Amino acid sequence: MDAVTREDVGAAAERIAGAVRRTPVLTLEPDALGIGVRLHAKLDLLQPTGSFKVRGAMSLLTGADVPEAGVVAASGGNFGLAVAWAARRLGHRAAVFVPESSPPAKLRPLAELGADVHVVPGYYAEALAAADAHVAATGALSAHAYDQPEVVAGQGTATAELLADAPGLDTLLVAVGGGGLIAGAAAWVTDEIRLVGVETDGTPAMHAARAAGRPVDVEVGGLAASSLGARRLGALAWAAQPWVDDALLVSDAEVVQAQRRLWAAARLAAEPGGAVALAALTSGRYRPRPGERVGVLVCGGNVDPATVVDAADPSAPSGG
Repeated sequence: MDAVTREDVGAAAERIAGAVRRTPVLTLEPDALGIGVRLHAKLDLLQPTGSFKVRGAMSLLTGADVPEAGVVAASGGNFGLAVAWAARRLGHRAAVFVPESSPPAKLRPLAELGADVHVVPGYYAEALAAADAHVAATGALSAHAYDQPEVVAGQGTATAELLADAPGLDTLLVAVGGGGLIAGAAAWVTDEIRLVGVETDGTPAMHAARAAGRPVDVEVGGLAASSLGARRLGALAWAAQPWVDDALLVSDAEVVQAQRRLWAAARLAAEPGGAVALAALTSGRYRPRPGERVGVLVCGGNVDPATVVDAADPSAPSGG
């Protein structure tokens, strides 16, 4: 499969302009997170459904003919929410197949958005198989969470906005599940800046693909599985690897640390998948050079804030 191009991202940006939010870029001072350099954080956790994935969903549904049967998606939660939101906004039916491993915080809003929700035993791969069967039976439009050109192009608009608002970045860190977000980022930046993918030990699809020289199946589990739990790296993300400079792994404990540091520094509650790229910095897995201009996509916030705030943190607000 051919890689998505910068022109594809630009076209997606035109289609979705005004339909999704242009989220802010927060510049954190060097001591805010203890990483020694200023950090430019693109806050896509502030999108209407709490994640960057509304970009790809809206890009797809405004760039394709949607049949009367509507649109079907498989999702750990965030992409399903995005598809349901975009479908309701555009007047289409939506069916979403979610793995039983998805947290309730992501499942409840799906029905509220009018989607037909199907909970499938297992992880993302099992939900995808069920969604594909539904597409074959109904003729609905298939919406793939990370391996569809229109979706990837839409996700790339987050990086385009970040670089417009924070020009001159040297490095961008991006969380990776199936690879839609980093494939979109790669399409926009190509070799202009250093692009680093970050995964957890329990969701290492890109790390495994780079080691094997091709996408391979991996075992999936851990804290970020609901948002990053693809069993295999997508073909579009694999096609984008020439522009990905490194792939790092972080532990679940390091993700929790990143969530809590972001809360302490900016009162932002990121879900585990949304904090994975940040965890590479706060854990020291990625160590910026002095003066390096670093950006990060904080890509999701669908989490119970009570799980993020460290009860032992004296800076946590107590009311009054």
